[in-house]
Amino acid sequence: MRLKNKTVLITAAGQGIGRASAIACAAEGARVIATDVDPELLKGLDADCHALDVTDGAAIHALRDRLPRLDGLFNCAGYVAHGTILDVTDRDWDFSFDLNVKSMLHTSRAFLPGMLEQAKATGTASVLNMASIASSVKGIVNRAAYGATKAAVIGLTKAIAADFVKTGLRCNAICPGTVDTPSLRGRIAQAADPVQAEKDFIARQPMGRLATTDDIVPLVIFLLADESRFVTGQACMVDGGISI
Repeated sequence: MRLKNKTVLITAAGQGIGRASAIACAAEGARVIATDVDPELLKGLDADCHALDVTDGAAIHALRDRLPRLDGLFNCAGYVAHGTILDVTDRDWDFSFDLNVKSMLHTSRAFLPGMLEQAKATGTASVLNMASIASSVKGIVNRAAYGATKAAVIGLTKAIAADFVKTGLRCNAICPGTVDTPSLRGRIAQAADPVQAEKDFIARQPMGRLATTDDIVPLVIFLLADESRFVTGQACMVDGGISI
């Protein structure tokens, strides 16, 4: 039980990596606080479930005031805008930064004071941010806004890690490759040629397949657990070889 007696909050826990992480954290003994903008998606989870729009700073603080101190925070919510810099609208750009970056700012800032107290009491606490291989790590075609936001996530992660490295509070980011999730399936379905779109997603993975959530979750558990207590400020790749 690698997360026994720990309280972990996960955003966007209704589906994909967020839901798989919530299930895995509960299985490892954590008290899981699962949030999603659509509370219907949270049904069936062994968790304390809450509707939460992570772009709403006031709602984040209101939820914080009702919860115990956290040992772990996984900022998982995100949005993928498609297109080059010539295609991306101001609205897409602004929403991408609001959901992919600013939400992490507000959520981390709200919960960090309590997490610092928890780190002081227990010796460790962990913030985990969802980044991507499409970021400062690697340029990916048609991901101008998304790549920019995920590069910002890596920068924010390193800043938090550096600012609090002496306190026991750690902050890391995970950088997945292409993961077979409902979000990806939605983007494939919206393509002009869905069959070719799926082939293209698979083709950019050197291992020749899409990742599954089961490929990502072990890293999530490791970075939230005490066994990673000497790991901070890292952008951790789990990308099937894209970055090589």
